[in-house]
Amino acid sequence: MSEVYEVQARAELAAWKRKILKKPGVLGEAARAVQGRINRAIPEKVHAVITGVIEQMTRGIMTGSDITTPEPLIGAGLEEREARVREKIALYRTTAAAEGGVAGAGGFLRAAVDFPALIGLKIKLLFDIAALYGHYGERPAERLYILQIFQLAFSSPGHRHAIYDAMTRTGSTPVSLEDFDWRKFQQEYRDHIDLAKLAQLIPVIGAPVGAIVNFALVDKLGETAMNAYRMRRFEGR
Repeated sequence: MSEVYEVQARAELAAWKRKILKKPGVLGEAARAVQGRINRAIPEKVHAVITGVIEQMTRGIMTGSDITTPEPLIGAGLEEREARVREKIALYRTTAAAEGGVAGAGGFLRAAVDFPALIGLKIKLLFDIAALYGHYGERPAERLYILQIFQLAFSSPGHRHAIYDAMTRTGSTPVSLEDFDWRKFQQEYRDHIDLAKLAQLIPVIGAPVGAIVNFALVDKLGETAMNAYRMRRFEGR
């Protein structure tokens, strides 16, 4: 492993830690207020469909159904692994942006379908990244870590800090998939992305918003996953 590259990766990890542990500012509080207004403007039946599908998909992720785990990359250095990870993130970003644009142009029902499709895309990306860092995605402990990464990327500041604390303290994570709080998972995910994704439901602007939002959400997840696996590697866990 290139020593220069490792120094750079450690510096990026330190900067990322400071960013995710930063307390929300005035803009963050204002965004939550806007989110509430947008939520009230969306038909309740759309909210019900989205919530139900997220819950169903989360259960599927936890039990291991419909997930194909790639073989882990063995014997590669960090620089090679992360070059491949960046390529994978770029591919998923492009796919997500295209799907978001189509969904945003299709009205309420088409945009509602984009929610579960995007979750599936994100989870698949996390399994691919886990494999590129040399981990076996079919193992329950790895699935728990993947779900924690997902929450770290898409949660409110308070819950994000709790997840980070759990990931960095031995013995504070769920010991099995049955212990995982899937309801909190789906609630935090919805609350975190509703402001951005619900704007996709607005006529005329839905298509460009959908493409931009999906691109940004996948990019954020990729950055979170890279740093979560760096943290695990550098701390020997």
